[in-house]
Amino acid sequence: MSNDEKPWLANFPKGVPANIDPDAYNTLYDLLDDSLKKYKDRPAFSCMDKSITFGELDNLAHQFACYLHNLGLGKGDKIALMMPNLLQYPIALFGALKAGLTIVNTNPLYTPREMKHQFTDSGVKAIVICENFASNLEKVIKDTKIEHVLTTSIGEYLGAIKGGIVNFAVRNIKRMVPSYNLPQAVNFKAAVNEGKKYSLPKLEGKLDDTIFLQYTGGTTGVAKGAELTNRNIVANLQQMRAMLWPFMHHDKQNVALSPLPMYHIFALTVNCFGLFSAGSLTVLVTNARDLGSVIKEFKKHKVNLLTGVNTLFNALLNHKDFASSDFSQLKITVGGAMAIQLSVAEKWKKVTGCTLSEGYGMTEASPIITCNPLDDTYQIGTIGMPAPSTNVRIVDENGNPLPKGEVGEIQAKGPQIMKGYYNRPEETAKVLTNDGWLFTGDIGMMLDKGFFKIVDRKKDMILVSGFNVYPNEIEDVVASHPKVLEVAAIGEPDEHSGEVVKIFVVKKDKSLTEKELSAFCKENLTGYKRPRHIEFKKELPKTNVGKILRRALRTEEVKK
Repeated sequence: MSNDEKPWLANFPKGVPANIDPDAYNTLYDLLDDSLKKYKDRPAFSCMDKSITFGELDNLAHQFACYLHNLGLGKGDKIALMMPNLLQYPIALFGALKAGLTIVNTNPLYTPREMKHQFTDSGVKAIVICENFASNLEKVIKDTKIEHVLTTSIGEYLGAIKGGIVNFAVRNIKRMVPSYNLPQAVNFKAAVNEGKKYSLPKLEGKLDDTIFLQYTGGTTGVAKGAELTNRNIVANLQQMRAMLWPFMHHDKQNVALSPLPMYHIFALTVNCFGLFSAGSLTVLVTNARDLGSVIKEFKKHKVNLLTGVNTLFNALLNHKDFASSDFSQLKITVGGAMAIQLSVAEKWKKVTGCTLSEGYGMTEASPIITCNPLDDTYQIGTIGMPAPSTNVRIVDENGNPLPKGEVGEIQAKGPQIMKGYYNRPEETAKVLTNDGWLFTGDIGMMLDKGFFKIVDRKKDMILVSGFNVYPNEIEDVVASHPKVLEVAAIGEPDEHSGEVVKIFVVKKDKSLTEKELSAFCKENLTGYKRPRHIEFKKELPKTNVGKILRRALRTEEVKK
């Protein structure tokens, strides 16, 4: 595609380059190490009023890397990180990267069934897990290849007094730590301290090394590990930095509020790596569902940058205490992972005085594909223009490029696009062309000046608060109930989470109740995947070959 076919090149904001160098660093850790050294005396991460500096993080990550190496873990071995936003997360993450391991980020709210699939599919050998979720690990560990378990607590890095108080409350008052028996488990902080005894050989990493297996359903089906390489993440960081840095403070340290979980690709790349590499202080919110804690951190720090999803912005705007916050230093607000509603963007600007800039991406793209400019060329209601060194086009059903204004599937190509799905060549071939174009599964169109707009989703994916939910998985779980004959899952609009899951069920046994089925789903599906609405039907609409028509069910819902 020639520059003449890239109308966005002439419209990039002043100071934002059209291209980046994805090969500027051999590894992601080389890029991060620059910042660890350059900003060593600055606070890097803060959580519950406890901070660690870039220098302290450098030392702790190195110790943990030494510990991992002494265990015999090395390049390419998989380690799962399963915890909410805590100071332990960047320590474990940076340490594992320095030791050459491949990180498998795991949602701590996963059920044992979901954990087992991810751990066995990836071949995880080690895990760092918050004790709150260790009882679930106990249920499946015998079916995995996990040899090393490191447990941590919510208060472990908050200091002796505060950490002790927090842990007592979490364990004994709120009773958030179910009992578990993992005799091989080692305390994470003790492991980091033990790492002082050992040394670490220099890692010879390569650009094409897979450093993350970031699990996603892709555009359909069972969760798959997107192989993200050093080059993928470095490129996306270079792209993000090119788009954001011209608009950040340069005379003082920027403060970024991070309510999104770091195990999610959006916060991982943008906050944990991108804003960190710019020398920012990242304020971690452990439980973003507690809006009071989000607002408390917002008021405590003079926040310059905030990333989030539509549901979070909407909830904040509707909270009685948010409007009284000081927004004078808020320069950048970026929304992603789900569509930003027009009413939310307009109200955000009115209340905070800061533009809510919408971007677009996928796990398979590390994740950033497009982003709205942060200057006055921003176009509300669009997903912006392609990131530097990224091509985006609209194609018809046969893969032929379409002109501006025509509706078709969005395709993207750039150095941030994944290597493929781990051990799933057939699935990879469905979404990646031989010349590197990624089928996104989203239907959109190109507008004037190279801006893009999403029109609809090609697939049946359901988007709940920025998390992908795939009907096939929901249906497989529900169908395994002995009293269910047939089931179909669709997304239903919801003002709080964008969409929620609704299932239509044909009973095999007339005694089946909604309460019984809800309890079954609770046992087998993590919270955001659970059906919020259950409707029993005598039969489901089907094609002449017996395929259930989800589209017909959605149409029926709209007519109600």
